[in-house]
Order: sequence, then structure tokens, then C-alpha cells
Amino acid sequence: MAAERIMHKPFSQACENNRQPILEVLRRHFPERGTVLELGAGTGQHAVYFAGALPGLTWQPTDREERLADIEIWRQEAKLDNVLPALALEVDQWPWPVSSADAVFSANTAHIMPWSSVCNMLAGVGRVLVPEGVFCLYGPFNRGGAYSSASNARFDQWLRSRDPCSGLRDRDALVDQGRRVGLELVDDEAMPANNRTLIWRRRP
Repeated sequence: MAAERIMHKPFSQACENNRQPILEVLRRHFPERGTVLELGAGTGQHAVYFAGALPGLTWQPTDREERLADIEIWRQEAKLDNVLPALALEVDQWPWPVSSADAVFSANTAHIMPWSSVCNMLAGVGRVLVPEGVFCLYGPFNRGGAYSSASNARFDQWLRSRDPCSGLRDRDALVDQGRRVGLELVDDEAMPANNRTLIWRRRP
């Protein structure tokens, strides 16, 4: 008898911890109806939680090819009509598999990719986001070249020891880069554990 393949459900404690504070931000800034593109959906926990709490939105999770099976486990278990099957998306490869979105969300991605990829992510968001659409980016950020906490400094050092191209991004550099691709920062919300959510709006 062939051995039965066991699918292990992925789990992120960070997603569990930050999902409710992020949801409150999304409720304030996202439209009531439309399509949300999630970049770097990871385990898929955020996708099903936010889609369940925001039933007027259709959630399109994306990530690298190797993460799609993890997301699918959460999607199938949730059985939500407004969560679409995950798509493979590399921010550095254009065109993206999604050509238009009413809102875009991404959590804890900017510090794990090279700066060139962060710029490509912002440029891609600027291309697919509808006029007046909103982009929410969650994570730890520096400001004016300074760390906001000792824990963020330690985290940045750990990231760079693992991959010199990664590391915490400076809020001001993100704002400048966003402006170049038609994204205007409209809010910057403090979050638990020394994180922030940056909110951009696509210029008409």
C-alpha cells in the first residue's frame, strides 16, 4: 500500500498575534467591496482571517511558487467563497498575474527582500492599483535612519547576518520611492511590538 502523504498545516505565531490590530487598520482604510491583492501571503493565515472578517472583499493571495501549497491548506479549510486560489507572484517579474486591484496588502515582506525588489514591489503596486486605491504595508520600519526600538535593532542585525541584502527599510526612503510610482502616503499607524502600517493611496 502506498504511503499516504500527510499535509502539515503551516502556522505563524506572528500572524496570529498581529491579525486583529491589522484588521482594524484595514477596516478603516480599505473599501467595503472590491478585490484585494495580498503580496507575500506566507502561510495564508492573514488571507482567510481578513477575508472572513471583510466579506465584501474578494481576497487574492499571492506568494512564491513554493508557498502556494501552504496557502491552499488554509484556504480549503476555511471554505470561504471570497478567497481565491493563491497565485505565484515574484515582485521582480513583470507582468504580475493580477492586472488590477482595488486594494493591496502586504505584511513583513519589505525587510526580507533586497531594496531593488522593494522598489519593484512598489512599482508593481503602482501599476495594478486602481486610481484612489489603497496599499497597506505592515512591518518594522526605521525613520530618519534610526531604529524605533532596541528589539528592532537586534532584528535588523539578525536579518543582515543571514542575508546582507535584507534588513529594515527606512520609512522616508519608502515614501520617496512610492511617490515616484504614483503612490502618496496618507497615513502611518503605530502597531504593537514596534511595528507600523504604512498606508498609500494611488494618485488619480
